[in-house]
Amino acid sequence: MEAENRQENSLGQVIRPLRLDHPRAWRTYLGGRMLDQFHGVEPAMDGHFPEEWIMSLTAARNAGREEFEMEGMSRIVGDAGGRLLKEYIEACPEACLGACFRDTGKADTGVLVKLIDAAERLTVQVHPDRETAKALFQSEYGKTECWHILGGRQVDGQEPCIYIGFQPGITRERWKSAFDRQDIPEMLSLMHRFAVQPGETILIQGGVPHAIGAGCFLVEIQEPTDYTIRIERTTPAGLTIDDRMCHQGLGFDRMFDCFHYDGVSREEARKRWWIEPRTLRPGIRQLIGAPECRYFTLCEIAPQDELSLSTADCFYGLYVLEGSGQLSWSNGRMNLEKGDPIFVSAQAEDVQIQAKAGEKLRVLQFSGGHLAPSPGLCDFL
Repeated sequence: MEAENRQENSLGQVIRPLRLDHPRAWRTYLGGRMLDQFHGVEPAMDGHFPEEWIMSLTAARNAGREEFEMEGMSRIVGDAGGRLLKEYIEACPEACLGACFRDTGKADTGVLVKLIDAAERLTVQVHPDRETAKALFQSEYGKTECWHILGGRQVDGQEPCIYIGFQPGITRERWKSAFDRQDIPEMLSLMHRFAVQPGETILIQGGVPHAIGAGCFLVEIQEPTDYTIRIERTTPAGLTIDDRMCHQGLGFDRMFDCFHYDGVSREEARKRWWIEPRTLRPGIRQLIGAPECRYFTLCEIAPQDELSLSTADCFYGLYVLEGSGQLSWSNGRMNLEKGDPIFVSAQAEDVQIQAKAGEKLRVLQFSGGHLAPSPGLCDFL
């Protein structure tokens, strides 16, 4: 712990990586048992906290839970005394974010990552693209997102699946009619349903309707907002959804402006939204990033030996999916264990990662937000 704690020589010299906590966010759908199991929590249970938010500067938007104004936001573990990561970055944005802050002037990572465990199908929903978010929510970010499937479970005898994109022939009038009648079978029939397997990566642009199916365990990387337009007024488990949770303050007519009504074939859906990983160098695979999406980057790191993660003036986050190991930098080190979330500032130097002897180490690396080419991996592209 001594080596981990002696790294910050001033507010403007943020050197050491920061270990973060594991905030959970309340959602309308049920899940979370696999998250409990992942962290070794007993008894593992499903409930209304099915998401863990990672390196989060974003607060959850839940009607009726406004008193929990910091729900879902990450805090720093250790000598920073539970300080919000958002507050820490805002106090020294250039030291934390480097070129991203100098380019934009914003103390903002531009990204949010989640672990999601769904015990029931999520309600059919859509998120705004950037243009629509600016017009309707006065937000510079929309909510394009990407799912990387980690695993899953059978629910009521059904294997994990997702719903994504409209079938050919869709119209706004037909979609709104199905909503007005709350004809859920028709809504689902107007979309594509795909079974999913661990290792698949699916991009969901703003404007594309979708729903995570029951039994999915996945990591989601997205633009840092919580604008979710829900087209079902009751969840599959029977929870009545507050009107504001459906239309996010837009009203039941204007919320339909958030959908893109361009139906595609099943073959085109796979071609458009399934992303093939590519190897950047030994030990690092890019799961999503440029050129398919320039809003964020998600990579999987599996070091065979000591692996350099040093970057050119870029910040990034890490999340340990499997195994244990060590993260070291110019004047310190920290142990890594399964489930650890880490924020690495732009000023961290000579960052190295390696697995514990005899163990396999698998870590997510992510960054994003400001249209930089593959943020957080600038040196390697």
